[in-house]
Amino acid sequence: MTRRAVMAAAATVIALSGAGHAGGHQVLDQLHFVIPGGAGGGWDGTARGTGEALTGAGLVGSASYENMSGGGGGKAIAYMIENAESLDNTLMVNSTPIVIRSLTGVFPQSFRDLTLVAGTIGDYAALVVPADSSVADMAGLLDAYRAQGPDFAVGGGSVPGGMDHLVAAMVMQAAGEDPIAVNYIPYDAGGEAMAGLLSGEIDALSTGFSEAIALAEQGEVRILGVTAPERVPAYDAAPTFMEQGIDTTFVNWRGFFAAPGTSDEKVAQYIAALEAMYDTEAWEVVRARNGWVNIWNPGDDFRAFLEAQETEIGDLMRTLGFL
Repeated sequence: MTRRAVMAAAATVIALSGAGHAGGHQVLDQLHFVIPGGAGGGWDGTARGTGEALTGAGLVGSASYENMSGGGGGKAIAYMIENAESLDNTLMVNSTPIVIRSLTGVFPQSFRDLTLVAGTIGDYAALVVPADSSVADMAGLLDAYRAQGPDFAVGGGSVPGGMDHLVAAMVMQAAGEDPIAVNYIPYDAGGEAMAGLLSGEIDALSTGFSEAIALAEQGEVRILGVTAPERVPAYDAAPTFMEQGIDTTFVNWRGFFAAPGTSDEKVAQYIAALEAMYDTEAWEVVRARNGWVNIWNPGDDFRAFLEAQETEIGDLMRTLGFL
């Protein structure tokens, strides 16, 4: 579906439903979210937060959720493809890992096997150290890294070659270090990685910015840098890497996909509901609570964004020897 067709159809849906602004009329009676991971993760929070805002604003009558862990997200993708004809009013949430795991062959499908609806939010990445660490900023971290060499460990809640590893490598490469030399310690989840940081198993933690904010507000970590182009209002005490002379930015997008073969009319309804959501107080409450950044990439814009990210991440993974 071309961008022009999507936008025209979405505009028609909004005009007919009156859902162009906050407090508008209902666009969808019901919406079901398929979540490729377990409860409490980033995908889960994005789906449930979006459903909360859509129903709270009256744009969707009711929302339901289905957690479908397995295969690094591959189980949910396969479900969407194999049951496409029966998945009316169903959206699957996903994010950067669909690009990474497709590149590395964790599952055989890619975003091209689904119907792209829209990228809706971004969550930047961050490097953190324990709150009582003597390392106060990225200059201090780089000094410690150079002094300790391979003994300096950076952990993350993803496998080697996963997003947390790639972010750490990207930052160190931009700081003039060899990204291959980074001693990355993988943990099964963010919680275990955080425990590793606090116990001294690792020297720094690569994690999502929203998770870092929560930990910083609890007094557990100090945020050394965030991959945003400028400071994020949700936690403006955190400096960017850019302002510390490390020229790197990165955003872990999150967005929604429909089953393959979904009609243009249905895609237009999804887009209309999500676009109208941005103007609602219900969405601002959810967004601010999670420290998310609004990004709006519907239809062909979403595809172009994903293809560009696929190229960038693929190049870095080849440098690191994962492809």
